[in-house]
Amino acid sequence: MDAPGRVDLSQIVKAYDVRGLVGSQLTVDAARALGGAFATLVAGEAKVVVVAHDMRDSSPELSAAFADGATAAGLDVVMAGLGSTDLLYFASGVLELPGAMFTASHNPARYNGIKMCLAGAVPLSLDSGLAQIRDGAQAVLDGAPAPEADVPGTVSERNLLGDYAAYLRSLVDLSGIRPLRVVVDAGNGMAGYTVPAVFDGLPLQVDELYFELDGSFPNHEANPLEPANLVDLQAEVRRTGADIGLAFDGDADRCFVIDERGEAVSPSAITALVASRELAKAPGATILYNLITSRAVPELVTALGGNPVRTRVGHSFIKAEMARTGAVFGGEHSAHYYFEDFFRADTGMLAALHVLAALGGQQGPLSGLVAEYARYAASGEINSEVADVPGRVAAVREWAAAHDADVDDMDGVTVSLPDGNWFNVRASNTEPLLRLNVEAADAAQMAQLRDEILALIRS
Repeated sequence: MDAPGRVDLSQIVKAYDVRGLVGSQLTVDAARALGGAFATLVAGEAKVVVVAHDMRDSSPELSAAFADGATAAGLDVVMAGLGSTDLLYFASGVLELPGAMFTASHNPARYNGIKMCLAGAVPLSLDSGLAQIRDGAQAVLDGAPAPEADVPGTVSERNLLGDYAAYLRSLVDLSGIRPLRVVVDAGNGMAGYTVPAVFDGLPLQVDELYFELDGSFPNHEANPLEPANLVDLQAEVRRTGADIGLAFDGDADRCFVIDERGEAVSPSAITALVASRELAKAPGATILYNLITSRAVPELVTALGGNPVRTRVGHSFIKAEMARTGAVFGGEHSAHYYFEDFFRADTGMLAALHVLAALGGQQGPLSGLVAEYARYAASGEINSEVADVPGRVAAVREWAAAHDADVDDMDGVTVSLPDGNWFNVRASNTEPLLRLNVEAADAAQMAQLRDEILALIRS
């Protein structure tokens, strides 16, 4: 698996995780060095770490190497084996252990990565330990001695799938719902492993699409945010007359919802739906939403007596804000959903259970249930490759000033127009891209604003 040449971890240790090409960027030696550096970071708070991995061909070997590095440094390792990312967060939360999940989520088969957290599923980022792990591992790869304890740690195995499924079912009561027909597209990812366990015994007839674990993703990319990857699920929902369709990404921490007509339900609408359920349990509670989310979310939260709080995009920001504010729930436009009662971690599976409970608790179709939560027309995220990112952002600011718009800089540039329509332009952290999201009162206004700003960005 290893390739000749120096491995440069600065190329693959991102803001919140590790992600790189297997064999050249992310090697067995790199995984071992990262395991040792992770163990060094957490040794003051823990003597044991938990490790899980997805279905990619490279994941068992890389996770075993990581465990080798951690045990050499003196920590014991609990190998949870196959799991989704939210199963690893569950393990970290319920066992109160630091954890590492080997996955590249929706990336192609030639990639792999590591999502690391502190005990209780507390996230790591470059500002909170990930840079230290990167630098410690890089030093070892460049010839420094690896961390070595007088007494090495041990490795044990523990299957947590049943505990994970039982915990999720304890958080949402589906016992009294009407029977539902559900089509699930696992995308050959980890939902093919977790969905049967979580849905077992529930009043659901499940039609399975691509449940075979296959890290080569032979049917389509395991990224439900791309419309092309939903086509099979939409067709199957229409063909079977199902009540709902669910699509998961490769590591099954994100969930996308399809209604009975085969139409996609926006993650913003799901955020508002789940928020309404959480506020019914905790009146007046704080709900988080990132700045790309529909403005329908804060409107509905406010109407229900809750406290909506706007955040930057990204799980480390949302989790930190949940801890600061005591929020019970948070949602992102990317179909990441965060729950206080799930260790403030993101879990698409728990969001899916909430939607199923809401749908099965009334007699109408899903399209009718979510209609009140989908008030506006949104463009979705549109990426544009540009040569001069700062120059194009400056042009957007000039356009905003000429149109008497409000501008804020929480994350990129968010422009709010006097008519209530708005858009956000954000630069990618890793590529020469600008990301545009537009929302307007109706489809025609959205298209007009979208096209005008895209022309400005791409000119």
